[in-house]
Amino acid sequence: MREILERLLSFDTVSSKPNMALMSYVQGLLESAGIAVTLVPDASGGKANLYASTGPEGPGGVMLSGHTDVVPVEGQTWAKPPFALTEADGRYYGRGAADMKGFVACAIAAMLDAAKRPLRVPLHLALSYDEEIGCMGVRSLIDLLETAPVKPRFCIVGEPTLMQVATGHKGKVALRATCTGREGHSALAPMALNALHLAADFLNAVRWLQAEVAATGLKDGDYDVPFTTLHVGKMSGGVQVNIVPNHAVLDFEIRSLAGEDVAGLITRLEAEAEAIVAPLRADFPEAAIKIERQWDYPGLGTPSDAAVVNFVKGLTGANGTIKVAFGTEGGLFDQRLGVPTVICGPGSMAQGHKPDEFVTEEQIARCQAMLAELVNRLEAGF
Repeated sequence: MREILERLLSFDTVSSKPNMALMSYVQGLLESAGIAVTLVPDASGGKANLYASTGPEGPGGVMLSGHTDVVPVEGQTWAKPPFALTEADGRYYGRGAADMKGFVACAIAAMLDAAKRPLRVPLHLALSYDEEIGCMGVRSLIDLLETAPVKPRFCIVGEPTLMQVATGHKGKVALRATCTGREGHSALAPMALNALHLAADFLNAVRWLQAEVAATGLKDGDYDVPFTTLHVGKMSGGVQVNIVPNHAVLDFEIRSLAGEDVAGLITRLEAEAEAIVAPLRADFPEAAIKIERQWDYPGLGTPSDAAVVNFVKGLTGANGTIKVAFGTEGGLFDQRLGVPTVICGPGSMAQGHKPDEFVTEEQIARCQAMLAELVNRLEAGF
């Protein structure tokens, strides 16, 4: 596992860059052990998903899922090299150590162990790209698996949960509001229509709707933030201070609880946008705020008494379950493939996306123990 982790961390797989070198390394490692591997490349050929299976053909297998891309390190101050393994103080340091190459290394090692065993139930490995930018890459892999004659019985997504069994996370939709005004000289600003002002008015509408949802909307106390959230992450526009801008863009998101009427929230915001610009059209016919959906992924809501939950709790020795604040590919496996899914992996997202990211040796050891028990169960026929 350590050697595999060292190699995985050495690949700079920031989402904006190719991951094919990493995938070729994993493919070679698995195929040398006699494991069947399928690569699903993107249109450019620079990135790929990977799907591997070992054991007998047939239903009832367990799929281990992880992503290979990581977030950038630019703008962060690292005391340790980000794209190398550093061992210190009982920790493995490196970009992606927690999110989530630590789990991926454990899963690959488990596949290599399983290939030597007379499994009665198959073990599968699904590795993806571009998870960090909206769970985009895994969709082509899911397209492939949708047509497969046999699908896994269970899926374990190894995102960092401190090895607790997580049954849910919120869904997310990323949206963009494009604001159109009329340019002009700033000395005559009242005779123009400032698109940044339109964006600011719309931002306030998002904040008011958030306050309403927090006060009167759905609640789920299993989450640290127990309600659906609306968040504006970026606003841009303008050229220089003496020009009234005619164009501005505001990027925002909705992270929704299961059962939330997301379409209804978007409709509300579209109505607020129209209410902002409608009174202005007599003087500025071009005035507009257009809302567009950029991308989304579904939430995960596996029942706490589901068979997959009890199975994975049996592997880890856990008593309870949790829900996590961050999104994963789990909702796509569950909703598009119909494969019951939980999230369980080493480390904490509190270390993810930060300088000197790490996962502890203790967490890796617990993950290895879980996967060793999984392989034992697959050899025994569950």
